[in-house]
Amino acid sequence: MANAPTAPSGSDLSGRLEPKLVTVLREGLTARDVARDATAGVIVGIVALPLAIAFAIASGVSTAQGLATAIVAGFLISALGGSRVQIGGPTGAFVVIVYGVVQRHGVDGLTLATLLAGAMLLLMGFARLGTVIQFVPFPVTVGFTAGIALIIATSQLRDVLGLEIATLPAGFLDQIAAYWQHAGEVSLWALAIGGGTTLLVALWPRILPRVPGSLVAIVLGTAAVQLLGLPVETIADRFGAVPSSLPTPHIPSFTLEQVRAVFPDAVSIALLGAIESLLSAVVADGMAGTRHRSNMELVAQGVANLASPLFGGIPATGAIARTATNVKNGGRTPIAGIVHSLTLLAILYLAGNWAGLIPLATLGGILLVVAWNMSELHVVRSLLKAPRSDVLVMASTFVLTIAIDLTVAIQVGMVLAAFLFMRRMAEISEAGYVRRMASEEPRSDDPEASAQLDVPDGVEMFELYGTLFFGAVAKFKDAVRQMERRPRVMILRIRDVVVIDASVIRALEDLLAQTRRDGTTLLLSGVHAQPLVAIERSGFLDRLGEHNALPDIRSALARAREI
Repeated sequence: MANAPTAPSGSDLSGRLEPKLVTVLREGLTARDVARDATAGVIVGIVALPLAIAFAIASGVSTAQGLATAIVAGFLISALGGSRVQIGGPTGAFVVIVYGVVQRHGVDGLTLATLLAGAMLLLMGFARLGTVIQFVPFPVTVGFTAGIALIIATSQLRDVLGLEIATLPAGFLDQIAAYWQHAGEVSLWALAIGGGTTLLVALWPRILPRVPGSLVAIVLGTAAVQLLGLPVETIADRFGAVPSSLPTPHIPSFTLEQVRAVFPDAVSIALLGAIESLLSAVVADGMAGTRHRSNMELVAQGVANLASPLFGGIPATGAIARTATNVKNGGRTPIAGIVHSLTLLAILYLAGNWAGLIPLATLGGILLVVAWNMSELHVVRSLLKAPRSDVLVMASTFVLTIAIDLTVAIQVGMVLAAFLFMRRMAEISEAGYVRRMASEEPRSDDPEASAQLDVPDGVEMFELYGTLFFGAVAKFKDAVRQMERRPRVMILRIRDVVVIDASVIRALEDLLAQTRRDGTTLLLSGVHAQPLVAIERSGFLDRLGEHNALPDIRSALARAREI
């Protein structure tokens, strides 16, 4: 996920809340188009099978819940989504959150959190917030993605090493401690199956890239354990038989207290789902040459996460790896995603019982490869060469993800990135005392440079630059304090200021009150549209007097001479 673009630049800027499937059907489909998409859908369905099972078990829920998520949510995301090629379902990014919610609140708490997240995503889509996701800083995305990858890899060591740990702790550090305590219980058979799976899945694309390596690993690993009678734990050994049908949908009951308890987790699920789905759609646009509708995509994600838990499912979002597989195999319309979910449904009904024979070490080996691909160490290494503030944001998000939880990591990462951004904006905002700057060389291409102007005696002039907001107020006040005497007229030149906020307006109010006490007339020069609207709405313009807000510096100097 981390290598995706940080902004959905390929999004459909029309913002229409119309599913791409409707657009595709209106444009018309040929038999060749349907055949091509159906073939891609079957291939993606086969690829999605082991991943749905592996993500479910890693999340602390049953295999049936993972399959139900891939089937129900995958169908709805393709049928209602704003992308032509997006494939939805359970993903590795959710493993950490889901496992933690199940440990703290149980499966019912997870169901409630997923429903709340679905409602949030739905509201985000209808509120046209699809493009807002681009403001999530890239270092935050890289930090929590790398943290999630490490936690996924760590959580799979129990099965790959064959350790007999009844209940694996939720925390990363607690898991490391548990492994240390059971270090002498490693099963060589489980290690052989898990390690062999990891190597096979990692190297298989070099042999037959069109055949899913994870599926080959499951077939070979299951055959080896069953035919040779190896003492390696299987899905059925730990979780019992796998059902061969979707569960009957039901609406869970809950209390207000339960809602409050899971609400922070629901926010994390909604935010992470929105980020990953839209970044996946951007990646798909780049591969397929399409344009997605970000707001419609969020609506589809919301509907999917409202429907999935009704069938016992877990949170779902757009899956970058499966979406890429879809595009590479010729998928170009939502038909491929719909066929992908129908393929999974057919496998569930026809061969669901056989899923219980799959060794857990095999699934662990598959997830080790998934975690390695998620970590994208080359992206982390390149970001380490970025400005120190970006490195700090990435490192903080990474550490908090593994040491505390993803919810705190995202919140702190966003807040820290916002503070650092405000610091940068304050650094490029300036408030200069013109009398102090008069000796500087004027800009030859600017006939209205301050040093070229004839400023009358008794007039002091200040020039403000950049985006003035509360982070730059201190500079503004410091510049005003540089005055050595009380002038008859003070001119604030703000021709290079395009944005001001309430804190700056408050500083202007204080300055106006001070100048009136000192018998000084305050003039504004070169006010742009946004600052003008802001001071009008605040009432400051009325208190200043419209005749004291001038369009340019020469008009302001003429007004000063009149005074």
